[in-house]
Amino acid sequence: MSDDQGTGAPEAGVGVGPRAGGRRRIDRVLADDFLAQVTTLSLDDVRARRHEAEQEEADLSYIRRLLQGRMDIVRAELRRRHGDQGEGSLIDQLAGILADGATGAPHGMGRHVTVEPSRVADHRRAVEQLVSDAGISDVVHRSDVELADSLARLEDYERAVSGNRRKVQEVMDGCTAEIARRYQSGEASVDDLLNSR
Repeated sequence: MSDDQGTGAPEAGVGVGPRAGGRRRIDRVLADDFLAQVTTLSLDDVRARRHEAEQEEADLSYIRRLLQGRMDIVRAELRRRHGDQGEGSLIDQLAGILADGATGAPHGMGRHVTVEPSRVADHRRAVEQLVSDAGISDVVHRSDVELADSLARLEDYERAVSGNRRKVQEVMDGCTAEIARRYQSGEASVDDLLNSR
C-alpha cells in the first residue's frame, strides 16, 4: 500500500488507525488540524477536504463490508457445525450467507455514497492477507477454537475500521456544516456556485 493514500486497512503487522504525521489519506483526514482552521479556508478548500474525507469514508466502508462478509462466513460455519444453519455444506449456503441483510443487523448508516472506493484491489489483498494470517482461508478444516479465535481477530479489525469510519464521517459532517453555514450567512451564494461551473 502506498504511503500517500490509505485507509488504515488491516495490513499484516500494521494497526488500522491513523498515524500522527503519516502521509496516508486517513492520517491527513483524522489529523487534529484537518478542520482546525476550517472557517478561514476558501470554500473550494473546504469542499476539497470534504471530498477527501468522503473518499476515505467510501474506502473504509468497502473494507468494513469485506470484513463483515468474512465474519459472516465464519459464523455460518460455526452455526452449521452446531446444527443451527440447516442442511448442506457451507458452499451450498454461501450465496445466502453473503446476501445483503441475510443475518444480523444492517451494516450501513444510511448515508448516500457519491464516490466509489479507491484501490479496491489493494483493499481486497489486505483483507485476504488478514484472513490468511488468521488461518481461516479454509474454514471447513479449522477447529471450533481456531474459528472462534479467527472470528475474534476479524471482529477486532472490523471494530477499529468502524471506529475510524465514524470519525471520518464526523469530519465530513464538519465540512458540510461549514459549507451550509456560509450559504446561510450569505458568505457564499448559489449563484457563485453556478457561475463557477
